[in-house]
Amino acid sequence: MRQLPALLLAAAVSVPVVSYAQTAPAPAAPAAPESPHSFTGKLGLFTEYEYRGISQTSEDPALQLNLDYGHSSGFYAGFFFSNIKWLKDTAYAGGFNTDANLEWDIYAGYKFEPIKDWTVDVGYLRYEYPRSGAFNPKPNTDEVYIGLTYSFATLKYSYSFNDTFGVPSSEGSDYIELAVTYPVADTKFSFTGLLGYQRYAGTQSSGFDNDDLSYGVWKVGGVYDFGSGWNGGLYYKGTNAKDELYTIRDKNWSKKRIVAFVTYAF
Repeated sequence: MRQLPALLLAAAVSVPVVSYAQTAPAPAAPAAPESPHSFTGKLGLFTEYEYRGISQTSEDPALQLNLDYGHSSGFYAGFFFSNIKWLKDTAYAGGFNTDANLEWDIYAGYKFEPIKDWTVDVGYLRYEYPRSGAFNPKPNTDEVYIGLTYSFATLKYSYSFNDTFGVPSSEGSDYIELAVTYPVADTKFSFTGLLGYQRYAGTQSSGFDNDDLSYGVWKVGGVYDFGSGWNGGLYYKGTNAKDELYTIRDKNWSKKRIVAFVTYAF
């Protein structure tokens, strides 16, 4: 027993000394802070570009591009591009020519949640039609809007403060719509629907009442999420617009029609 301390001492001396720095795991690197900025885009191919129920491509296909910036504060801005044909057809019917075949929209706004699950969206939208100088007034249009979203439904109101889409003396025209996107549980499919009303204000110098151009619009359809940014779908749209006011070169831009599309988000 008197030899035990000596044996313990010998054992302690014979064990190699390893420093803490060699055995302890290196401290984890701090996680990079999440950026408050986001940049997204979407490319879409449509059998027809219709807006608020009215064909913008005279029933021809459309290729469209969205480029968007978002900030964690709720601010957003972006651009929208699409080929169009309605200005060329309008010019032809009016006896003149135009090279305007593109729509370029600029928008910016702010989204916030004043009450849980309720989102308010306020913003500005500029419809720009390059090379449309042959028109008087020009079709370029400025709108402000406010939207309210709860669950799968959005109610939105837009107000135009200049000649709306080239309609003379139409300042103060507006548009209201109720849109729904209802996802089917445990699937990648969503039902879509819309009810809207476009009102044209004012009276032209010729005495024409712009309210004759006003109309209601409805849409019903669906969209499927294929994953990896791909979506596809179709919808059926119609209006109660006066046919004679929306028929150009024997094509009724307001008639009932099925629109199919495929989009890729990136």
